[in-house]
Amino acid sequence: MVYQGNRITVTMLEDGIANMQFNAENESVNKFDAETNQQFSEVVNTLEASNDIKGLIVTSSKSVFIAGADITEFVSAFTQTEDEIRDWIIEINEVFNRFEDLPFPKVAAINGAALGGGCEMTLVCDYRVMGDKAIIGLPETQLGIFPGFGGTVRTTRLIGVDNALELIATGTPKKPLDALHVGLVDATVSNDDLQDAALDLVKKCISGELDWQAKREEKRQPIKLNPLEQAMAFNSAKGMIFAKANPKQYPAPALAIEAIEKHVNKTRDAAIEVEATYFVKAAKTPQAASLVGLFLNDQLVKKLAKKHSKDAHDINEAAVLGAGIMGGGIAYQAASKGLPIIMKDIKAEQLDLGMGEASKLLGKLVDRDKISATDMGKTLSRIRPTLNYGDFGETDIVIEAVVENPKIKQSVLKEVEGLVKDDCILASNTSTISITYLAEALERPENFVGMHFFNPVHRMPLVEVIRGEKSSEAAIATTVALASKMGKTPIVVNDCPGFLVNRVLFPYFGAFDLLLKQGADFTHVDKVMERFGWPMGPAYLIDVVGLDTGVHGAEVMADGYPDRMKPDYKGAIEHLYEAGRLGQKNDKGFYRYETDKRGKPKKVTDDATYALLKDVTDKDAQSFDDDAIVNRMMLAFCNETVRCLEDNIVATPAEADMAMIMGVGFPPFRGGPCRYIDQVGLDTYIALCDKYAHLGKAYEAPQKLRDMAANGERFYPVN
Repeated sequence: MVYQGNRITVTMLEDGIANMQFNAENESVNKFDAETNQQFSEVVNTLEASNDIKGLIVTSSKSVFIAGADITEFVSAFTQTEDEIRDWIIEINEVFNRFEDLPFPKVAAINGAALGGGCEMTLVCDYRVMGDKAIIGLPETQLGIFPGFGGTVRTTRLIGVDNALELIATGTPKKPLDALHVGLVDATVSNDDLQDAALDLVKKCISGELDWQAKREEKRQPIKLNPLEQAMAFNSAKGMIFAKANPKQYPAPALAIEAIEKHVNKTRDAAIEVEATYFVKAAKTPQAASLVGLFLNDQLVKKLAKKHSKDAHDINEAAVLGAGIMGGGIAYQAASKGLPIIMKDIKAEQLDLGMGEASKLLGKLVDRDKISATDMGKTLSRIRPTLNYGDFGETDIVIEAVVENPKIKQSVLKEVEGLVKDDCILASNTSTISITYLAEALERPENFVGMHFFNPVHRMPLVEVIRGEKSSEAAIATTVALASKMGKTPIVVNDCPGFLVNRVLFPYFGAFDLLLKQGADFTHVDKVMERFGWPMGPAYLIDVVGLDTGVHGAEVMADGYPDRMKPDYKGAIEHLYEAGRLGQKNDKGFYRYETDKRGKPKKVTDDATYALLKDVTDKDAQSFDDDAIVNRMMLAFCNETVRCLEDNIVATPAEADMAMIMGVGFPPFRGGPCRYIDQVGLDTYIALCDKYAHLGKAYEAPQKLRDMAANGERFYPVN
């Protein structure tokens, strides 16, 4: 044994060849946490002092090679001063450099995911062999930062500026053949042959068959492009990257490009100094804090889902009541994850519509070579369309997805309850109707929950699992387990009008209606909120949702929360709906819709909308600057999120934030409404609430915020 640690071991194999193995005890994956970094430094000290080693392979005992740095350590690390962060990064880089400079060849045997710091570990080796089950990449920009362990320096010298910028800016990992194609790895083999292949490469280096010193030297020198070629590479990359990621919203890719431009003509050590300087700039942005927090929240939500589903019943078959687009989407989602599902409707044409929806989604995957035609056939065979309840006797869970009408839903649920086994779970895919109320029609209300999918089902990751007053923990557990099995992220909420997501969304629409009443231009509001980071502004969003759906939901919310969601005027959304404008459903809402070359709806400003809006606009119309629009829209949205925490509709700020990001597209780089309030600052945020409180209850600061401010609290502690 050359070195023995609880994170890394070094053992001799044969003929002077050593194996440095990452093997984090009591951990599911290897990662560069503080303890691993310390042991890596000790390993390098040991290797530098050894005279017996002629070559070395780097391996992992886990199914993941190295997952990257320990992101849980970023939260406190990034609160340090810029100098402290830079010192931390430089210290780690010095160890990586010393490892790279060891006087013998090194080969990485990549058996699983080598991401972030894991990828950078392979880059300080002289050669990389990749197994067929592995992926490799630098996903740091998805956390608001970019590679800081020499990743921007070595990739540009190994695979070229254009390939490096694409790898870093997109953060998308590469599969073996793609990695080989760009030169990120030197060979690909089956995982079974991986160690033998790595050993063979090391032996060829030792024998002189491969010039490993020359290959290493390429990473230590400036890139070999003249100024014109460099300018062309950077300009091309900037055009592609900035078209996909707004630098003001996601600054990390832009900072990575700037760092690379500054260091490509420098030697390795000088280049790493530049990388560290720009890494610190990225780490200190609010976007980094938000996106790191988002990652940690996502991990927490997944852990909570596992905890909730602990006592779930087995799910071998599901059923959905109501076909059409939503039912077909639910059936597709279940079948695509291997779960047999019955799709029942009272009309054959609706079943055809549901099967057509599933076929269309699968056909697109076939067209993109994501699945084979055979796979498509197997998936469709898992969906059993039927006009009767004959096969419902052994179904483990039934999802009701009929029309959003409480009486019809109660009738359908009562009917199916009498036909399924006693422990079958019933779940209603309702977006607004009280689960407790629907349960009044049932003999076994303990077996009934809400299961709210978002449209389109195949794209939207969130499922709200709603606990009614009589819902049992077993029913909640089984429904959470089903959502997870279907590839969705379930968040458990308590029953109330609108549940969590829609309860928060409708004050946002209410704020939009009030702005239009007072004279704001809906296209201006859309542009402002899109610049703020929303994927679409409120006018465009309600067109996509459907103005009929919006009016129905607003009525439910007004009944539930008349103090802040029942306006004393007719809003623009209701007025356009009464004029027969439904949004994209009939190609006219706030915007008019035309079909583009790809067959998708394209919004066009419609003069008829402005004519209609005159009827619901104050005669003394006001104008609003961008800040006023953002403040009014976001106060209504964030305040209702806080009230949901006050009312225990949702248990934690993390779940609330993730629900808004996954359910309605809250800007991810802002981290969610609770983190947004933290970043604005509670005192500043409450002052804004006080400024706009005259507009109504929706704008008043919830008592929870005032209590938090008085106690110096935040939703997310700094450390």
